[in-house]
Amino acid sequence: MSAAVRPYVWLLKKEYRELVASRAWWVMLLAMGPLVGVTFISAVRTYAEASGLNGTSAGVGEAFSPLIGVWAPTFSACEVAAVFLLPFVGIRLVSGDRQSGALKIELQHPMSAFTRVGAKALVLLGGWIVASTAPAAAVLLWKSYGGSIYPPELAAVAFGHLLNAGLTIALAAAAAALTEHPSTAAILTLSVTVGTWIVNFIAAVQGGVWERVAGYTPPAMIAGFQHGLIRLDVVLIALTLVLAGLALAAVWLRLGVAVRRRVHESIALGALTAAVVFSCAFATPSWDTSESRINSFPEADEVALARIRAPLRIEAHLAPEDPRRADLEHRAIAKLRRVLPKVQVQYVSATSIGLFEQNAPHYGEIWYELGGRREMSRVTTAEGVLETIYALAGVKPPLESEDAIFRGHPLAVPPKGAAAVFYGIWPALVVAGAVLVGRLGR
Repeated sequence: MSAAVRPYVWLLKKEYRELVASRAWWVMLLAMGPLVGVTFISAVRTYAEASGLNGTSAGVGEAFSPLIGVWAPTFSACEVAAVFLLPFVGIRLVSGDRQSGALKIELQHPMSAFTRVGAKALVLLGGWIVASTAPAAAVLLWKSYGGSIYPPELAAVAFGHLLNAGLTIALAAAAAALTEHPSTAAILTLSVTVGTWIVNFIAAVQGGVWERVAGYTPPAMIAGFQHGLIRLDVVLIALTLVLAGLALAAVWLRLGVAVRRRVHESIALGALTAAVVFSCAFATPSWDTSESRINSFPEADEVALARIRAPLRIEAHLAPEDPRRADLEHRAIAKLRRVLPKVQVQYVSATSIGLFEQNAPHYGEIWYELGGRREMSRVTTAEGVLETIYALAGVKPPLESEDAIFRGHPLAVPPKGAAAVFYGIWPALVVAGAVLVGRLGR
């Protein structure tokens, strides 16, 4: 082993020992089992009850998609753990050295601050992967029931939660480096998390720019991945924020550097991060990994839409809290943006709820403009939107193929053995592991 690699390997081993000695990590590991158990058992029971109806006609297939019916609710336990448990593990690992004085000894080694923070982040990510074996056990149970597994959509869900964990680790590291005490870092981390929830709330009420910004918050990012949608702009922005958070932690862990200099470096880092995030927002590629193509139009419609070269402009007179606007956005507009990069959408309303605008002459109208032609419609379904666009473009609508309809994978099987696994075996293994590590560490 080279002399340059040995110090880093020593650092990784040291951070690993700190992690397994941390009570916070064992508590998170212990809680993951019951959290996943509650969501998985509830999801499988609901899925089984719906499957008992044997409804596999067109339009019902989404109800029998394991992605929506099982994986999205099951992996939501990971989102809860990443918000309320993982930050304390990260803060403990970063602040522990500062509280014990070990950081001052580490600073004497010829190793960059970012390398030190990177080692902590790598170990924390490994700890999160170990905790993620709980949802992996849910996947094995589902397979044992005879359930269908579509690897691309399952991989997208797992990747989304891994990315979310990276964001949490970076935030916790930055908060722990900026503050003197772990409790202050925990409050700061929670404040940022609550702040993202507030942004989503404001976006739901106000729309506009807030709606665009809210699309890059962790809750919105997770929602996209849990529907099997991978967007390049979201991935790039998330990775940028992860690197920025770790870099900010590295800046403030250099205790020997003057505070004034660290402040200037932090401002420069913030400006650079903002510029990179702004640039990444223009990345348009995306991939629909869902088996049911829930994020996409039928392939025949996408081929027909791809032949439309003229810019499409849509003006919808709907308030942000109007259910028809949400239906239009999620069922049609979001899919159009993936096929037609030149589509422009403008929502017009005088109020946020639209309750007293119902009698206005133009409220509820959706105007489409394509190639100098305009047409109005009030239909918010995907079929109605496509029909209007085809009429404006002079394109013959493609015939719907029966083979293209997703019929789903009904499975009327109760979650046998899941309670024993997540409420009994998992906690027992975690407690046994904690006791064994404690004895070996003496």
